[in-house]
Amino acid sequence: MKFCKTYQEYMQNWEREFPGVGFKNLKKILKNCRQDIDSHNSHNDENGHIISSNCPHQCSVCDGTFFPSLLKEMSDVVGCFNERAQKLLALHLATGFKKYYVWCKGKQNHKSLIEEGEDLVTYAMINAIAVRKILKKYDKVHYSKQGQAFKSRAQSMHIEILQSPWLCELMAFHINLRDKKAKTRMGSYLFEDCSLKFTDGKPSLTCELFDSVKVDLDLTCSICLDTVFDPVALSCGHIFCYMCACNASSVTIVDGLQAASPKEKCPLCREAGVYEGALHLEELNILLSRRCHDYWEERLQSERAERIKQAKEHWEFQCRVFMGV
Repeated sequence: MKFCKTYQEYMQNWEREFPGVGFKNLKKILKNCRQDIDSHNSHNDENGHIISSNCPHQCSVCDGTFFPSLLKEMSDVVGCFNERAQKLLALHLATGFKKYYVWCKGKQNHKSLIEEGEDLVTYAMINAIAVRKILKKYDKVHYSKQGQAFKSRAQSMHIEILQSPWLCELMAFHINLRDKKAKTRMGSYLFEDCSLKFTDGKPSLTCELFDSVKVDLDLTCSICLDTVFDPVALSCGHIFCYMCACNASSVTIVDGLQAASPKEKCPLCREAGVYEGALHLEELNILLSRRCHDYWEERLQSERAERIKQAKEHWEFQCRVFMGV
């Protein structure tokens, strides 16, 4: 089955609830563009054969409608995905009376949560595939690399759905609930599985979709070069240990990443202003603490001592300032 048909059938089930990529409409734009160029620019060679010109690199027919439409659709998709994922994980991580109230009111259980989590992961990945395929089609029609350039632009605007930290959280969430042996329905024919894998002692989150499509998220902190501890995702999508991120942004753990200067840059991509929107990955934290228990305990002891030290220095400084010393 062609991907376009697969995508259309999948999105029909979510049309009212979830926005999607107008895959079919975008293909029509490219098809009309090619036909328009052929009808105006075709010419005969010296032997009398008709030669059709390709769509130029800078195409007003495509660029005036194709990229603005795709940009809006990608923004709607990632916005909807982030909102749904945040609400779902808030239900799972709720504690005390709030948890009792939410679960009783919504009649939620592990089965319904894990099924909704699977649906959201599948939704994210199939839309990411749709974007990748339509941009590849654009470059093929135009014999250019504008599609790849647009993808890089989307990543810098944080509307690339595979870049969303909520996808990482949902994958960890799925594994956490599955480990509790919650009975669920048979998985969608599109969705294969999520798993935590170790290669040479380095962990990674892996999710497989139909047609051997796979997403791998490296869980090694690029600052300390160890498994991420108390993980936090910056708004650019890169994941670090919380303490490593604080050190990189020149703030203490007492002040937190919110106190980081907008000029501070991500250690990997060097993008500025990525610390204010940092997200603590609670589900990933739970998963790694269970799967890497010995490492977690050792790291917990060492970081506890460092946190106490930083807290003590912070409050001593505050006291000196207050007393004018």
